[in-house]
Amino acid sequence: MFGATPQEKAYLAPFVAFLGFLALNQVVSGIFDGMAGAWPIAEPRLWIFPLQTIVCAALLWRGWRYYELGAPRRPMVALVVGLLVLAIWIAPQAWLGFAPRRDGFDPTYFGESGAAFVFTVAFRFLRLVVVVPLLEEIFWRGFLLRYLINDRFTEVPFGTYSHLSFAVTTIGFCLEHHFADWPAAALAGILYNVVAYRTKSLSACVLAHAVTNLLLGIYVMRTGQWGFW
Repeated sequence: MFGATPQEKAYLAPFVAFLGFLALNQVVSGIFDGMAGAWPIAEPRLWIFPLQTIVCAALLWRGWRYYELGAPRRPMVALVVGLLVLAIWIAPQAWLGFAPRRDGFDPTYFGESGAAFVFTVAFRFLRLVVVVPLLEEIFWRGFLLRYLINDRFTEVPFGTYSHLSFAVTTIGFCLEHHFADWPAAALAGILYNVVAYRTKSLSACVLAHAVTNLLLGIYVMRTGQWGFW
């Protein structure tokens, strides 16, 4: 049964929890949309996303012994792909004249200094640069890319190619993101798959994703385009 073994649970649980908190944010936001009130009601992302980060980090820690992580192989491939994905992601606004994306998670809700601001930014970057690259790459590249070849996925060498797994993981990775990000997310899914095939290293995929997200976070903080994260 899908998700029955300890290995499958370890690879699936952080990603499923991540999606669950995204759904929770949508539900809470929908219930209180347009209602006046304190910040937990007005901006539920400000407490849901930190909680999401803590829970997902705990699940990653719990399943850590099952992940095939180590020193990234061919790290330059990961770095180059990480930079390329960043350029693709921000190209419409940075160079093609598209409207800035201002609507999103605004860490300056409590002001641009002080403990609340530091806490909000710190958790946002922890989520963006550490937790999300780990749980997404562990699921998409570490699990699903191999599970679609053989349901005993741990017997499939990492970076094994099949047309089906390549297509499904690319489409799935794309659909996971906001509609505005679909073109960039589709290309990112392809490129992160290429890292898996070229390096045979899950850690290299995590590194590429983390580089993209770190630089994207810096770009967002400098431009105030909160819609990117």
